[in-house]
Amino acid sequence: MKAMTTPDQPSIETIELTEVMHALSDPARLAVVRELALGGERQCGSFTLGVSKATASHHFRVLREAGITQTRVDGKRRLLSLRRPDLDDRFPGLLDAVLSASAREPVGV
Repeated sequence: MKAMTTPDQPSIETIELTEVMHALSDPARLAVVRELALGGERQCGSFTLGVSKATASHHFRVLREAGITQTRVDGKRRLLSLRRPDLDDRFPGLLDAVLSASAREPVGV
């Protein structure tokens, strides 16, 4: 049995604004970010996104590769958390602005 390895994640210096904005432009990915901002680290399988497991995995990968989230492997579990300090250092105020604006949108938009 092969051990799960921690997926590659960009360093803070290589996080690009265009990639972050693209990742945050999808409603499902934005919902993941909102939930992480409110509740901290969560197991990937605990999100209810209304999409297939493969599509959810795609969304998690896009968020990770954009530098918004990090994935920590704990045994067989993959735990997702927001890279809030890194994002705040790289793009001050961006995450707060996006979360504030998204909180004003109706659910499901």
